[in-house]
Amino acid sequence: MSLEKFAQPKGRLRLRFLWQLLALLCFSHFVGGQIRYSIPEEMKKGSLIGNVAQDLGLDLKRLRTGRARIVTGESIQYTELKTDKGILVLSERIDREQLCGDVTPCSFSFEIILEHPIELHPLNICIQDQNDNSPQVLYPVQTGGSLVAEMVPRSADVGYLVTKVVAVDVDSGQNAWLSYKLQKATDRALFEVGLQNGEIRTVRQVTDKDAVKQRLTVVVEDNGQPSRSATVNVNVAVADSFPEVLSEFTDFTHDKEYNDNLTFYLVLALAVVSFLFITCLVVIISVKIYRWRQSRILYHSNLPVIPYYPPRYADTLGTGTLQHVYNYEVCRTTDSRNSDCKFARPGSQNVLIMDPSLTGTMQRIQSVKSILDEPDSPLEIVDTSDAY
Repeated sequence: MSLEKFAQPKGRLRLRFLWQLLALLCFSHFVGGQIRYSIPEEMKKGSLIGNVAQDLGLDLKRLRTGRARIVTGESIQYTELKTDKGILVLSERIDREQLCGDVTPCSFSFEIILEHPIELHPLNICIQDQNDNSPQVLYPVQTGGSLVAEMVPRSADVGYLVTKVVAVDVDSGQNAWLSYKLQKATDRALFEVGLQNGEIRTVRQVTDKDAVKQRLTVVVEDNGQPSRSATVNVNVAVADSFPEVLSEFTDFTHDKEYNDNLTFYLVLALAVVSFLFITCLVVIISVKIYRWRQSRILYHSNLPVIPYYPPRYADTLGTGTLQHVYNYEVCRTTDSRNSDCKFARPGSQNVLIMDPSLTGTMQRIQSVKSILDEPDSPLEIVDTSDAY
């Protein structure tokens, strides 16, 4: 490389960069070995990874004066250094499957650099796998519209391989270990599923009495804690010819749609009945509460009570609110055994004044009343107001 090239402006910048890199390599001081931390994936942002100051043997003053910082070649920086506390925290949530894929073990490295003097401290973060993914079934393919069925001839012997359920788990280690179990079947005595390989085989000899349509439900479960699972349905046709299978399986899709519609309408009817019941209950309770409150309001009200007086009722207290004057005329009849008592309208003669201060009038009223009460009273009270 000629000196004329470095004499140019771009060449001088490159030369300066090379001198700085050489100075960094020559005067930098590597302290101790590599520090390694192990953390689980999917930790929350801001979670503590480790105490860098304590693990590196540095005090907080050295971190501040040396302007400690993280240097990494990754596009995303997952960690953050808190120089005021000397701790390393997580700045981004880490997904092991997204970061490393199928690579095991999963880890990433970076350096902490300090100035005056220059120090480099390499760190390595190992990501532990968590069981955060469920198994994925690759075969048989679950389709919504079309129906896929496996053919089994009626001449099949014991141990005949019907099909194989293929599933994967993107987790690593024991979280990716899968097991297969037969959950439901039209005839459980006819088929079995391999625990480790997912192979579906016949347990006994197929006979003519076996139904053509067979439906199996297989559960794929991983070995994580807690475990996750997936379910797959396998349709099996026990027949020797394809036309026989076609005639028997044409109504499979229609039956499924009918069952789905029936379930929907049953749930809808249950919801409507429940709504009407709750509405009626609320209305009845509201009416009861309203009537109870009305009765309580009338019971505790302070409104004045206005008494009812019959017509022509004499006010003996003299308040002046009712009529005091009534006209009576007492006559004897020829037949003393018959007497009539007629109440007359107010008139101008034979006036009785109902005044409590006049004792004579009250005595007269009592004497008249006693005469009228006798069974053979000869007195008769006649209305004479019309005569005047």
